[in-house]
Amino acid sequence: YGFINTCLKSLVIEKYGEETWEELRLQAGVQDSFLTFEVYKDDITMQLIDKACKILGVPADMVLREFGQYFFEFCKRSGYDHMLRTLGGNLYEFIENLDALHSYLSISYQAILVLFVFPQEMNAPSFRVEKNEDGSMHLHYYSDRRGLCHIVPGIIGAAALDFFNIEISMEIVNQKEEEERTGKKEHIVFLVTQNPVFSYKERSKFSSSPRNADPEKHIENQQNKEALEKAKNTIRDRGSSVCPVKKSHWKTVRGIITLGKGKLLRGFDPVYPKSLWIDTKTFCNGLPFHMVFDKELRVKQAGVSIQKIVPGLQTMGICLDQYFSIVHPEVPFTISSIQKFINSQFVFQTKREMMPESWKQRPMLELRGQMIWMEPLQCMLYLCSPLLRTLHELEERQMHIADIAPHDVTRDLILLNQQRLAEMELSNQLEKKKEELRILSKHLEEEKKKTEALLYAMLPQHVANQLKEGRRVEAGEFKECTILFSDVVTFTNICAQCEPIQIVLMLNSMYLRFDRLTTVHDVYKVETIGDAYMVVGGVPVPVSTHAERVANFALGMIIAAKGVQNPVSGNPIQIRVGIHTGPVLAGVVGEKMPRYCLFGDTVNIASRMESHGVPSKIHLSSSAYQCLKYKNFEMTERGEIDVKGKGKMHTYFLIRNKTATENEIMGRP
Repeated sequence: YGFINTCLKSLVIEKYGEETWEELRLQAGVQDSFLTFEVYKDDITMQLIDKACKILGVPADMVLREFGQYFFEFCKRSGYDHMLRTLGGNLYEFIENLDALHSYLSISYQAILVLFVFPQEMNAPSFRVEKNEDGSMHLHYYSDRRGLCHIVPGIIGAAALDFFNIEISMEIVNQKEEEERTGKKEHIVFLVTQNPVFSYKERSKFSSSPRNADPEKHIENQQNKEALEKAKNTIRDRGSSVCPVKKSHWKTVRGIITLGKGKLLRGFDPVYPKSLWIDTKTFCNGLPFHMVFDKELRVKQAGVSIQKIVPGLQTMGICLDQYFSIVHPEVPFTISSIQKFINSQFVFQTKREMMPESWKQRPMLELRGQMIWMEPLQCMLYLCSPLLRTLHELEERQMHIADIAPHDVTRDLILLNQQRLAEMELSNQLEKKKEELRILSKHLEEEKKKTEALLYAMLPQHVANQLKEGRRVEAGEFKECTILFSDVVTFTNICAQCEPIQIVLMLNSMYLRFDRLTTVHDVYKVETIGDAYMVVGGVPVPVSTHAERVANFALGMIIAAKGVQNPVSGNPIQIRVGIHTGPVLAGVVGEKMPRYCLFGDTVNIASRMESHGVPSKIHLSSSAYQCLKYKNFEMTERGEIDVKGKGKMHTYFLIRNKTATENEIMGRP
């Protein structure tokens, strides 16, 4: 179920971070989230565990043990705390009733799956526990899923420490293929040994006491320790296990209650009548779903309701396995197998071929209950109830609430489960909607990032943010920046001789190269008008290296232009580049398609440097030359030229960067 995968995701995020989970799920090829009641393939969980071992560099048994410990805490946080805590008063009882808990959960989960048209059943592991004379236990673990046994010590160890304040050690003493059961393929036997754990207060008190204490107190403590050990041995001699180290509430109450004439009740011995005060007819009516059978599985007695459903049971002496098969635990239908798993809940299912004609078209009836071995009679008593999850299942079998004994809680369970299913259906729908909203939110965030990236490509980021917030963007004055203009030589002639699409493709090829270079040299692209390309350094973020950045960008433009083909001649295109340094005013103009524009005489002079330039050359004004003079650039003097609108100007050509290679200029690795 998705609950397991969600727990694994939570563990990875909590202990190793979101990035580790993202890497893990991508390598495993699984989705980011899982629905609690949805069934997922076991392969997904196994893939996640396998990739976790590789990414974290941790052996599988350690990952599984840690997952087991975390799974216990995750179950508690998910609302199963009370359910787990009330399973038993000690560790033995807790483990002994795990199968009953799985059986209960399977009722809810399977009913939900049927409700949502999922036919899968909850295929839970199974546990059987045996006490040993020395107080240890043998825990038998059965599962259809191979390789997950190391989760068990993590879960059981965490439960023992949390519920019973004991530390346990678990080691595998036997691992074999399934022999005694028909369904579960893996059978692991753990040896469970346990030691008491001091409470936090006891540990603090113990650790705070001085090392060299008073010798008399030391002797007294030693005597107390010996007395405690004697008490433990006495308990063991009486046949009790060391397992329940933590004394239960009811044992304490029994030890202090005064009964009768001041007599303290220290134990409980039941009183039995000399003869059974109930006749056979009343017993069979009062317990309408029960069966008694001997070692050969011959039926000796059956309740009236079960006789009504399976008329063959009215013939006393027939074999039980002719009419029923064992669904859980998956064991052979023999008295020895049943005795071995006598503490488990047994689920019987009627055999279709042995049912009356009227029943053959209905779903088969399942019975669930406990087995009790009656030694004096050498017979087994099966006390059971119909295994029905919903009113729909009751109707499918054409049964009624009246068919179930008034004292049988199955009546209440069906009605309560019906109500719970409605609540869980709503919860499941909410979970699905929540997941849909999460995915939509994620997609919205991705689209928002795309929109922002597009906006930031058109306007400086701080300007775009101000516009998004509805604020007015004030114009800013920059005392010194470097502006570059470029255009394509003979662009007008090329346009006259080519199709428009060829011009668009040529310009797009050139501008893509130039745009990449703006990122390499961290300069701001102001605009493009036809074949003209304008960039600035030191605006909108002032930097002292504005001239060097623009100069390196210009050198890159000359190299990049050689890779763009003239659609007329087939030769590389030629560009002119002009650069000037000076002050500007910058701001946003317009509301529709707002543009971040530069104003001032510096813009005009930079444009004149480009228009008065030479093909495949970088034309510098004297102010740009002064900024680059001592910056490892090779430049040559052009001399005085007549510049339109400006008169005589002394200009220069930029040749190369003395320290940077072509790859560095182009931003290649």
